Amino acid sequence: MVADSPFRPQGSGSRVLAELARLWDQARVHNPGRVTQKELARVSGVPHTTVNGWATGTAEPRNLDQLVQVGATLAAWADEPRPSARDWDRLMAADRARPAPAPAGNGPVGIAPAGNGPPPPAPAERVRVGVIPQPADCFQDRQVAELVEAAAGERGTPAQVLAGTGGVGKTQLAAAHARRAWRQGVQVLVWVEAATRDGIVSAYARAAARLGLSPAGLDDPDQAAREFLVWAETTGRSWLVVLDDVRRPKDLAGLWPPSAVSAAGGRVLVTTRLREAALAGADRRTVGVGAFTPAEARSYLRAKLGDDVPVADLDDLAADLGFLPLALAQAAAYAANAAIGCAEYRRRLATRLLDHAVPGEDHLPDGHRRIVTATWELSIDEAGRAAPAGLARPLLCLTSVLDAAGIPQAVLTSPPALAYLTGHLPAQAARGGGGVDEVIVDEVLRVLHRHSLLDHDRTAAHREIRVHRLVQRATRENLIARPELGPRLFAEVAGAAADALLRVWPPVERDRLGEILRANTAALHQAAGTVLCNPGAGAHPVLFQAAASLGHAGRVSAAVAASAGLHATCLRDLGPDHPDTLAIRGNVAGWRGRAGDVAGAAAALAELLTDMERVLGPDHPATLATRTNLAGSRGQAGDVAGAAAAFAELLTDMERVLGPDHPDTLAARHNVASARREAGDVAGAAAAFEELLADRSRLLGPDHPDTLATRSHVAFFRGDAGDVAGAAATFAELLTDMERVLGPDHPETLATRANLAGWRGQAGDTAGAAAAFAELLTDMERVLGPDHPATLAARAHLASFRGQAGDVADAYAALEELLADRLKVLGPDHPSILTTRRNLARWRGEAGDAAGAAGAYERLLTDLLRVLGPGHPYTVAAREELAYWREASRR
Repeated sequence: MVADSPFRPQGSGSRVLAELARLWDQARVHNPGRVTQKELARVSGVPHTTVNGWATGTAEPRNLDQLVQVGATLAAWADEPRPSARDWDRLMAADRARPAPAPAGNGPVGIAPAGNGPPPPAPAERVRVGVIPQPADCFQDRQVAELVEAAAGERGTPAQVLAGTGGVGKTQLAAAHARRAWRQGVQVLVWVEAATRDGIVSAYARAAARLGLSPAGLDDPDQAAREFLVWAETTGRSWLVVLDDVRRPKDLAGLWPPSAVSAAGGRVLVTTRLREAALAGADRRTVGVGAFTPAEARSYLRAKLGDDVPVADLDDLAADLGFLPLALAQAAAYAANAAIGCAEYRRRLATRLLDHAVPGEDHLPDGHRRIVTATWELSIDEAGRAAPAGLARPLLCLTSVLDAAGIPQAVLTSPPALAYLTGHLPAQAARGGGGVDEVIVDEVLRVLHRHSLLDHDRTAAHREIRVHRLVQRATRENLIARPELGPRLFAEVAGAAADALLRVWPPVERDRLGEILRANTAALHQAAGTVLCNPGAGAHPVLFQAAASLGHAGRVSAAVAASAGLHATCLRDLGPDHPDTLAIRGNVAGWRGRAGDVAGAAAALAELLTDMERVLGPDHPATLATRTNLAGSRGQAGDVAGAAAAFAELLTDMERVLGPDHPDTLAARHNVASARREAGDVAGAAAAFEELLADRSRLLGPDHPDTLATRSHVAFFRGDAGDVAGAAATFAELLTDMERVLGPDHPETLATRANLAGWRGQAGDTAGAAAAFAELLTDMERVLGPDHPATLAARAHLASFRGQAGDVADAYAALEELLADRLKVLGPDHPSILTTRRNLARWRGEAGDAAGAAGAYERLLTDLLRVLGPGHPYTVAAREELAYWREASRR
């Protein structure tokens, strides 16, 4: 029996074990009495013998997945941030690189004499990206796995495509292959959740960041992915890329890793339910994956049910279940939990068939429809009787419409999901007055996990729940098949899931959660169909959010494409004149403008306005909002006077329709004042903002965000009028109130810090302004992300003030980097790109290259005339600056 000793790896020089020992000690401080090896093994799911070997130092971790789970459990007990897989991987690499202990004897052995050349280079750090799914209980080695392994060992092996129906164990085969490759020393392993193109690009980008390939890193996922593919084709290091659950061949267009045919050190493994020509090719080999062989099925059931079960019973049960691994897993779990034998299980199976809730024929071969659905019915009924009773089925219904590759547990514990589950409590529990909470949801997830209806891994950040697609399909169709309630119940499930996704969507996406929520929204939309987009209810807001999320994450071109796709859906399901169809047209135009096509955006908004006025009427709030956006786009396109006139006319209509004190009317006054400034009426704009500040303070209060925003503009105009020191002092006062009301990390607070730093620089403290922008940039990258427009603007200001402080070369280099980064996010004609080029030309001249500056201004002026026109202030300023640098170059 293994002793349950403290975690003291005596005599080991392992950095991994030292860190585990430290976490153990901290965990015991926070949870005295709870922290034991047995409890650690139980919670983490790692065998007790393995934990004991690490605790005593007799063994060192070799399985990264086990190490991540143990580390996550200890960190949770210690109330510390959970170490990432990358953190543990680095420590394991350090352990592997440490020198082996010298053998006992009379002196050092094997030490080369001095003077024989430099020491050999340190081995490159091994890299592992993505979470490999945990091995299934009683995982079976299979004949098809032997074929895959044999082919992988051959030189020049093409990419291997594991193709087969759902439930046959393709992902488990791929996971076993990946673990074996890692144990055998493959230097780079990338596990990709390939259900969406977004997931493939993101995984490649993370690999590029880990390998240090792309300066953009995760800031530009598309560019980083391309860098990774180039590296894979040219590197001498060994690597393995696993693309799990490819659903659409077009998602891999331009993203296929090079196979060993063209990259000697690389291997590619793909899993898919598709058997399409697009996945075949000279450098790809399809490997069909079917059900277990009779021998494999018997071995699996014996491992699950015990050696005392007669072989004939095992074989009969396997035959009844068609040797399908998923069905065998559910049957074994049911029999074990119900404490019944094979014969009794077969009797129940024979009398519990479902006629309607079955996966489609395109997902299952002949004979598997009855098996999977009947097995599902037995398993869900058994799970529903386990405590907490009655919630297994409704919770599984929620997971059935979300992404099979990973569902955040936060979605299932959000208020909309809890309300849905509470509404499906058994009558007795509902009369008790207690609702469903996060703890109950976690307990139900464990019940479903035990019954093999889903996988629940608390350590998999944002992907804690995975559900097999066959289980999802059987669950959905069982729900729909109830003629009297099915459609209503399914609509309720889909609506609750959509509301839950929307509720947990973060206002600022700092990690992979946004990507995962987009994948879940796409899966929900596909499963729900017209439930989320129909003439009666319109398009659910989560569909708008998913499209906009791409733009907020810096992928503006992707946001244009996603919004255009949603517009096509609305056209089909709602018709061209539905308010939501008109709204998404506005979004498409808005993202076109953000991507740099300002003129195209203005033209699209003008067309939209005509339809808005016809369908909704000229005084509808959405029509007025479209007029606002159109006026703004015209101003950005260079028609400053036209924009000012449009804003003034719009204000008159808003005062008539909404009244002078309506928030939208006050916002229109704000736009009018800003347009007046752009048109050159600085004094009039300043007076208008002063009046607006008085009215907003009266109507909204001094701490309302709109009031604070107006104070910012008043301070700005104070500096514009020549009182630079007064503007800085006013922004300093405003910053104090912003931090108190909105918090230090609110985007408006960060913008106020930028204004304060800028006006301090204008007042003469250029070095102080540069230092303030450097500090602000760190916070902006943390809060908003590196591709947010405000972050990029802060980089521009930092470069400018460093140049003004005397570091001209650094300013020029920083602006070159900024231009490259902005071009990855924005189109070449975007106003921010043109502004960066203007600043870059200026600092080129300041660095002494007057002729080069003049040439840069000439090229810039050509583009400004084409994009903004001759009368735009940017064009006029560039023409003047070109003349200056031409004269300077002649001198």
